[in-house]
Amino acid sequence: MASITNSHFILLFLISSTFIVFTLALDFSDVAAEAPDGFLPLAKKHVVIRNTVENGEELNIHCKSSEDDLGHIHLKHGHTWDFRFHVNMSKSTKFRCHFWWYAGGTDYFNYWFDIFKVSRDDKPSGRYPVCKECIWKLNQYGSEDIICRINRDGSDPWCFTMDDKP
Repeated sequence: MASITNSHFILLFLISSTFIVFTLALDFSDVAAEAPDGFLPLAKKHVVIRNTVENGEELNIHCKSSEDDLGHIHLKHGHTWDFRFHVNMSKSTKFRCHFWWYAGGTDYFNYWFDIFKVSRDDKPSGRYPVCKECIWKLNQYGSEDIICRINRDGSDPWCFTMDDKP
């Protein structure tokens, strides 16, 4: 008959304690003493997209990840749309969005962009700051359409070119 040794009890205690602490960190993620953003998997994220297209047209959006398809959204000019999710355990969460809007007549603009990816938006040692709330708006820079992640503190936004292919 197998016996349980002290080392088994210690191992069981460590595993259960880690699980409890991790679970409590998720339930109380609004507490100021939490781990720094981007440190733990399953971090809460909030993505906000503002329709700021220059011609005042309705913005059409379709976002999806490998796990979730958020459907087609029709966003009036000046309005926002948002969604919330948790970063997955393997920290590989990525939401890719398709944006399109009419330029007048039958012409339209058609772009794709990774609206959230861990390597850019949830990596503490990355080039861009970690965002718990990722706020995006479309802009035009010269003749190029770009998308910018804006900061609530009023600092300069982080702007990126969008892809013209899926």
